[in-house]
Amino acid sequence: MDKQRLTWNEIAEKYPDQWIGLSDIDWEDGANIRSAVVKFTGKSSSELLEMQIRTGDIQTIYTTPENLEYGMTSGSLTS
Repeated sequence: MDKQRLTWNEIAEKYPDQWIGLSDIDWEDGANIRSAVVKFTGKSSSELLEMQIRTGDIQTIYTTPENLEYGMTSGSLTS
């Protein structure tokens, strides 16, 4: 995976509807991501969260939260 800095809009467009691991985040106002480096894709939220806790060098985030269904974790719908 390339380690190129992307804007949040570029990230959401390139990696829609998935959990990603970001690093080197540039925060716009303390709450919104202006740009970041995408380090990990194709992993579940659980995998990314474990990596985040263990290493502390990534932030786990879902790219299009408006499409995230209630109860959805690790890429599957729970009942």
